[in-house]
Amino acid sequence: MLDDRKAAILSAVVREYITTAQPVGSTHIADAPGVGVSPATVRNELAVLEQEGFLAQPHTSAGRIPTDKGYRFFVDRLAAPGRLDDDATMRVGQFFMDAHGRLEETLHRTSDLLASRTNYAALVVGPKSETVAVRSVQMVGVSPTLATVVVVLSNGSVENETVHLGDDVTDSHLAAATGHLSAALAGDALSSAAAALKPSGDPIVDRICDEALTALRSSPSDDHVWVGGTSSVAAAFDAVEVVREVLFALEQQFIVVSLVSDIVQRGMSVAIGVEHGVEPLSACSIVVSPVVVDGEHVGSVGVLGPTRMNYPQALATVDVVSERLGRRLRDY
Repeated sequence: MLDDRKAAILSAVVREYITTAQPVGSTHIADAPGVGVSPATVRNELAVLEQEGFLAQPHTSAGRIPTDKGYRFFVDRLAAPGRLDDDATMRVGQFFMDAHGRLEETLHRTSDLLASRTNYAALVVGPKSETVAVRSVQMVGVSPTLATVVVVLSNGSVENETVHLGDDVTDSHLAAATGHLSAALAGDALSSAAAALKPSGDPIVDRICDEALTALRSSPSDDHVWVGGTSSVAAAFDAVEVVREVLFALEQQFIVVSLVSDIVQRGMSVAIGVEHGVEPLSACSIVVSPVVVDGEHVGSVGVLGPTRMNYPQALATVDVVSERLGRRLRDY
């Protein structure tokens, strides 16, 4: 545990480095609010903080920069909770009030909104299709022994799978199966379809419905991620190789989804540097917040930036956007 003076000096170094991206010297810190000691005393404390792993000195004659450990102490112990100003909060609220149309478009635009509000890369993981309500179901015969089940979801997306039929299936059976599936599933999520479907009284129709549900449940149901503000990444890092690695990682959807999901499952809102375990992103921090609808975690939003990111502001922005997005998703 750091005493009050060391904590104040560490806080001053972190805040200054976040602002300037330049190593911070003792003279500058001595004049910072809350420090109030001589440059010589600051130098001694900086040396101790470096020995304890909170700071690093990139060059012998340079000032200090925070380490991942220093940022973590700052986030957990020193940084006051950030908040969006009233104007920014109003603009976020208005954005979601005006959001209409397909869910995919709303999530894409949400990533752009978050990126523009933070100047970091924004990550939005949407709900899986199996958790979205069914709007309509249609069974379409494509050959004497094959049919396609087409499901339109409330977010505007369409799921379709091929169903193998027996020789005893007629167009009347397909029409009856369409009506039975529609009556049972409309307004419910695909994940609860099996419980919602009751026997129709016709064994052939029931067999078609069971085959259709089996095909839908066996289809891939991957998370989808929308990434906005990748141009901010290039401006955030000096090293071209770091920029290249970060951009490549952001292009890999499975990396981003796994990364965000892992952070949320670990109960974290901030993962700093190597804490998230993705080596190409070791120079980055990630701030995330789950999107919750009626008590259920249906997605996540977050931002990715350099470890010197403005954590209080990023946390406040991500929290407001996730909360407003959750409200909006209730209407889909």
